[in-house]
Amino acid sequence: MMERKKKLRSIQISLFILGALIIFLTYSDRNKTSKEKIIPKETQEKIKKQLAEQSDSGDVFYNIEYSGIDLAGNRYILKSKEAYNNKSNPEVVVMKYVEARFFFKDDTILYVWSDGGEYNNKSLDMKFSKNVEAKYEGSELKAQQAEYSNTKSYLIIYENVEIKDFKGTVFADQLLFDIKKQTLNIASFNDEKINANINLK
Repeated sequence: MMERKKKLRSIQISLFILGALIIFLTYSDRNKTSKEKIIPKETQEKIKKQLAEQSDSGDVFYNIEYSGIDLAGNRYILKSKEAYNNKSNPEVVVMKYVEARFFFKDDTILYVWSDGGEYNNKSLDMKFSKNVEAKYEGSELKAQQAEYSNTKSYLIIYENVEIKDFKGTVFADQLLFDIKKQTLNIASFNDEKINANINLK
């Protein structure tokens, strides 16, 4: 009788251990597969890359706005949907989806948009890059790069420059807008068909 009880007890213990082992293995496999399904390896690599890029940059800011007056006495407003400080150069703010407005003393306004850009919060210089668009006095402009120099008081636009206004369409390599003198220099370096100085006053 005692032996039978011992056998039953040992069978019960064995069954309990076996059941617990099956449950453990089943749930551990489910956790592994669910983790693999939730974050695939490709996505994990992308996340690692993004984190590495963020570690090189400073804090990220959203919907920022800078405003001020340049050395020529013209007011400007600079907006960006996303921006961060450059750790290697704290004076430079790297921006995405940029919009700028320059209010000149003659009551004209220059509008500039671009996918990317940089703003130096010490010199007040600005750079616009990728899909640069501008509007000024009924003229529309497209290019890939533009730079505004506060210290030298000019706006230079280059790389695939296209200007549209009531006179027609003009293609050029570079535009140099002198803010103090209110003059526009249009230059073409390849075929030299366009090389003009225009007084905007």
